[in-house]
Amino acid sequence: MSSPEFAAFSEAEHRERLQRARQQLRAAGIELCIAVAPEDLYYLAGYDSWVSVNSPQALLFSVTQNDEPTLVVRDVDVVLATESSWVKDIRSYHLYVDDVAALIAQVAREKGLMDGPVAMELQSYALPHSLGCALTQALSPAHVIDATTSLGDLRVVKSATEHGYTRQAARYANYGLDAARAALKSGIMEIELAGAIEGAMRSAGSDYWSIPTELSSGLRTPGGHATPRDRAIQTGELVHMEFAGVHQRYHAVAIHTMALGDPGSRARQVYEAVRTSLRAGLDVIRPGVAVSEVEQASLEPLRQRNLDEFALMRFGYGIGIAYPPIWLETLQISRGFDRTLQPGMVFVLHGYVQLLDEGIGVIQGGTWALTDSGLEMLVGGGDVGLEVI
Repeated sequence: MSSPEFAAFSEAEHRERLQRARQQLRAAGIELCIAVAPEDLYYLAGYDSWVSVNSPQALLFSVTQNDEPTLVVRDVDVVLATESSWVKDIRSYHLYVDDVAALIAQVAREKGLMDGPVAMELQSYALPHSLGCALTQALSPAHVIDATTSLGDLRVVKSATEHGYTRQAARYANYGLDAARAALKSGIMEIELAGAIEGAMRSAGSDYWSIPTELSSGLRTPGGHATPRDRAIQTGELVHMEFAGVHQRYHAVAIHTMALGDPGSRARQVYEAVRTSLRAGLDVIRPGVAVSEVEQASLEPLRQRNLDEFALMRFGYGIGIAYPPIWLETLQISRGFDRTLQPGMVFVLHGYVQLLDEGIGVIQGGTWALTDSGLEMLVGGGDVGLEVI
């Protein structure tokens, strides 16, 4: 049996994932799953489409039986499903004319749904309140429970093929870093610098990314998620950037702070503190370590410098398949989470300090893979001295 023209994985790999999803949900007493998040539709069904943001889409499968899954998509998008997904049962609707919730409920009952429970990613942006309410009503007397974490956790440990895609995404991001180094000069606008980064990645073959390029300079650097502005970068300023290369929807994020000329002793001091924080977190990472322990280790050097209260970001998070508007996975490397690291995970890590009163913000990090051989950096600034252009 031939694969769809743009399939990124074999049907066998998707079916193995589907079986793991069934096992996970069955253990929680679930009867049926209605997956709506585009990340899960791609992971389980191979369906590559971002349009969930304005056109409801769903993958339905029984948890208690080995039925064939069903895709529900908008009629204008059926061709997108057939070119990338192995799923054969595809139902369509006409937007604003057909009752999408009723169609999904009909398919659910065909698969044996009676009084539930039904799993759905209630935290997904692909499930706005209006659609959630309509589905809840249409599925009654079955009741819906949240499967955001259950389904998302399936994606946290990557296969060999997934690691290959992530490494290619990292190559694209490295082209972006090289372009930033070549383009950074006095007077260049932040938007222009972001354009150089993005153009280099796209020209190299990168797919589109799920979060816009984040870039700021000078007194704007305390902004952790800054939009590039029509602002000229001047000699003596810090510039920090965060962006992703993408291959087959797998993301690798580059995070780097550099300086255009000498930024001064205080900026260098803050940079070194952030670098030390990043290194301290990296040093404790290994299989079996608790994620909270990693973040606590990263904060210790900042506590010694009375800077820990200015480290406002989590130390890290999982990365992989993503669609707008986010690229974070369910893995959080932060205090408050009861989880341990495993080989096969891929994550973004960063040290960060935000000094609003001084107009100094430094973020340094990148993307790493945890393998059986140890921690492998894929892309980013990482643990290096301040790069001065």
